[in-house]
This record gives sequence, structure tokens and C-alpha cells, in this order.
Amino acid sequence: MFVAVVGDGRCSADVAALAEAVGRELARRDAVLVCGGLGGVMEAACRGAKAAGGLTVGILPGTSRRDANPYVDVRVVTGMGEARNVLVVQSAQAVIAISGEYGTLSEIAHALKLGIPVVGLNTWELAKGGQERQAIVHAGTPQEAVEKALALAIP
Repeated sequence: MFVAVVGDGRCSADVAALAEAVGRELARRDAVLVCGGLGGVMEAACRGAKAAGGLTVGILPGTSRRDANPYVDVRVVTGMGEARNVLVVQSAQAVIAISGEYGTLSEIAHALKLGIPVVGLNTWELAKGGQERQAIVHAGTPQEAVEKALALAIP
């Protein structure tokens, strides 16, 4: 199972702790963690996964493998900048969005457009025409986020 973890490139210690717990839980359940390979949520999630013996994949925006955080096992360079967000979510069977700014919102949107389920942990809420959209499945804890992502993952 491949699960993308998306979120802030720079984040608070509280958000990093959530991401690290998500990464650890994904590894415990033998899921491969896919992310953008840089800092913040991505680094914290990879750190958690590595601590639990998991495999991590970083899909990098630039052209240098050295840009990846130290917890990325497989470093995929794209030279695509933010456009690599599509590759991050397309590589996964489910997405867990943790907090996040506009880059995270783009990953959420791409995943939903592609039919890939998104589980949110303290992340965006969506509305259209003033009406809330229930497209993101919300979770209250890292463990719940992983459980829901694995349950909803596309084959």
C-alpha cells in the first residue's frame, strides 16, 4: 500500500509531532510513505516511518537528490517545481493531509480530481457556493487518519 503524506514545508512542533506519528503508524502497517521529500510535515512523517522500519519515497521538486530530507529512502528528482504535486498524489492509493498551506490544498485538489481518497488531520475544509463539501474524510488522531486512509485506499 502506498500512502502520500502532504502538508506544510515548514511547521510547528505540534504539527511535526502529528506527522511523525502518522509516519510511524504507516510503517507499522507496512505501508510505503510517499511525500514531496523536503522539510516540515514531509520530514517529520519520514522520520516517524524510518523510526518504525518503514520505506519512504520523496518526489522532489528540483533536480538534486541532495535536496531530500535525510529520512527519504527513494529520492525521485523531477525538475518540475510545484507541478510535482500531481506526481506525489498520483503515486499513492490514499492521501493523508496534515495541516498545510496552498501547496497542500493543491495536492488535496489533485487527489480528489483523480479519485484518490483524502483523509485530513487538522487540514483544509472545502466549500463551494457557501455549501460545505464532504470530500475530505476528517480524522482526529494520527492513528485514525492512517486507519481511514488504509480502509479507503484504492486498489
